[in-house]
Parts: sequence; structure tokens; C-alpha cells
Amino acid sequence: MTSIALTRPEMVLIDLDGTLVDTVPDLACAVDVMMGELGMPLRGEARVRQWIGNGVERLVRRALIDAVDGEPDEALFRRAYPIFLREYEENVCEHSRLYPGVREGVDFLKDAGYQIGCVTNKGARFTEPLLKALGLFNAFGIVVSGDALPKKKPDPMPLFHAAEFFGVAPQRSLMVGDSISDVQAARAAGFGIVCVPYGYNHGHDIRDAKPDAVIASLAELRGLLAPVARSGQA
Repeated sequence: MTSIALTRPEMVLIDLDGTLVDTVPDLACAVDVMMGELGMPLRGEARVRQWIGNGVERLVRRALIDAVDGEPDEALFRRAYPIFLREYEENVCEHSRLYPGVREGVDFLKDAGYQIGCVTNKGARFTEPLLKALGLFNAFGIVVSGDALPKKKPDPMPLFHAAEFFGVAPQRSLMVGDSISDVQAARAAGFGIVCVPYGYNHGHDIRDAKPDAVIASLAELRGLLAPVARSGQA
């Protein structure tokens, strides 16, 4: 695996769902309210956990067909989607919680002088209230939500956008995520990629995607990354 410390990244971008925050409890509640209002079987948290990672529209489509791949009847989707959006927006952080080590990892990155951002496929109407409720919003120099640009992960566009915002070259940049979508986006952008094993990767071991490193929690970033030299330091 690549030694990330040797690359001395200047910017670190972090995924949201499955990396910073376990959002499944609230997403599952919104899915089941939607299913109940449609008169369809409830899906439950365990199933929803396998469907996260490509935005809420894709989650709703998967819930309607009870599968990762495939498409529901479009008329059914048009009925279902507003119900989900209403319910999730009203309850975006009732049961969602930071994963262990997140606070420590983010504090380390800030104290060590890294430029840090959050890049997620989640829409801004959910992302910003969630980060604010958990006390993380102001930790990031930029938050790139899934509806901020024409394309989202696994396309590299959001990563390039953040790199341009900070004025950092892709080869001096690192993505931290939990899914193959994060790995694909990072590889396409020329970023380093570190993954956590506890997130949402449709039931697959993230190690199979061959990221540069896998860490048990964001607190372990301290052991991977060298501090950025501040102005006036060697």
C-alpha cells in the first residue's frame, strides 16, 4: 500500500454517509414511513444499510424494488420520492451519530494544518443541517454536496472542484471514504485514497477496491499523515 505520509497531502476531503456519520437510522425511518404511506412492505434498517451511497433518489428507487439494481415503475417513484424527501428533511438528525474517532480525526487534521473539505453525494438540503446538528459544519473549508455540481462521485468533478477551491494540486490531495464510489472518484482525480471498513459499500469489503490504506477509524489518520509545514516552519 502507498505510504500516505510520504506524499504529504495538503488537502484532505472526507465523505459523509458511512465515513463521518452513521445516517442509516434516520434514512431507514424515512424509507419506512414512505413505504407505509404507499401501502408497501417496510424495508427496515438492515436492508437500507445495503442501499446507501449513491444519493437519496437512488436509495428510494432501491427501496421500491427491494434491490440494489433495477428500476421501479416511474409513476410509483414520482409518488414515493416527495414522501421520502419530506420525512427525511424533517428528521435528518434524530438518530444519526458520528462514528467513533471522527471528532479526533477532524481535530487532528485542523490542528496539523491541512485544508479539509467534505464531499458527499447527499443533497445540500440534508447535508448542511446534518453537519450543523453534529457540530462539524464549521470544521470544513468547503462542503460539496451531491447537487452542487452537474456530476457527483464516482465522477471526479467534485474532487477537482474542491482542489481548485483550495488551490491544491490533485497529486497533493487525499480522499477519505467508505465505498467504491470514493475509490473510483479519487483514482480518476489522481488523489490518494484512504478508506474505513465500517461504512456503506453494498455489503462488499472495501479492501477489494484496493485503496491506498484502510484505517479502523478517522483517529488513525494521525498515524498516516505528516503535519503540513506552517508558514515560518521548516
